[in-house]
Amino acid sequence: MRLRERKPRALAVGLACLLGAVLCAQASQAPDISAAELVRRSVQNEVNATKDPGRYMFLNRRETPRGSQTKWMVQTREGMASLIVAFNDQPLSEEQKRNEYARVERFLKDPDELKKKQKQETEDTERTTRIVKALPDAFLYEYDGTVPGTQKVGRPGDELVRLKFRPKPDYDPPSRVEQVLTGMQGFLLIDASRQRIAKIDGTLIKDVSFGWGILGHLDRGGKFVVEQANVNGTHWDITGMQLQVTGKILIFKSLNIQSQETFSDFHNVPADLSFAQGLQMLKKQEAEVAQNRGAR
Repeated sequence: MRLRERKPRALAVGLACLLGAVLCAQASQAPDISAAELVRRSVQNEVNATKDPGRYMFLNRRETPRGSQTKWMVQTREGMASLIVAFNDQPLSEEQKRNEYARVERFLKDPDELKKKQKQETEDTERTTRIVKALPDAFLYEYDGTVPGTQKVGRPGDELVRLKFRPKPDYDPPSRVEQVLTGMQGFLLIDASRQRIAKIDGTLIKDVSFGWGILGHLDRGGKFVVEQANVNGTHWDITGMQLQVTGKILIFKSLNIQSQETFSDFHNVPADLSFAQGLQMLKKQEAEVAQNRGAR
């Protein structure tokens, strides 16, 4: 009789332990604040981070169906300076290098060209900021477990909260910039302890029109991914981007963007770095890399 009783008791204990483990896991997946509030706080931290005066040099590799392009980039007080160092992972020829130097040095020779570049970068930043600011209002969120951070997403060893999102039915985008969010669903990864966004993965679940379709539209199935990580202990920066979008602009012009980018090797640079100094820094970095390559 005791042997028969022992089995049900053991089973009950096992089920209780299993239930306890599930409840603990659920508790770790859902912070004490609502999913929407976690997104709102994280978005505010991302917006605040754009005011960070810190500047960095880093390596960017962009791949498209036509091939890849690698360049060193550096943030200066006068805008972003960049220098292409490889096509399809092969170093530039001497002729390509001369052409690339001529391209970047025109910004030094023509102040108006540099001002136009600064204006374009400012407009791009403003559009990106508007999209990020709209995230809390454009979607409905729900907790969907946790995943471990990595070198490229969040930070290794940290736990990231996963939030599923879908369009909020009553969201009214204030401009064409935010219009794309009305047809997107996907998930976010958030470092809940630091309240920073580590990844946005969105897919268009319907065609999205701009200007009643007159200005253009994006096709259903388009994909947008941004990855962000803690790159030096305190500074967060974008480490990866993926864009797969088709559609039309002004009804007649086809749109087809297929690209994947990685950002790595972040190094601090002086906050008051000028554009000219930034270019010199990039040329020096290119020379050092070439010398190391030749020594192998």
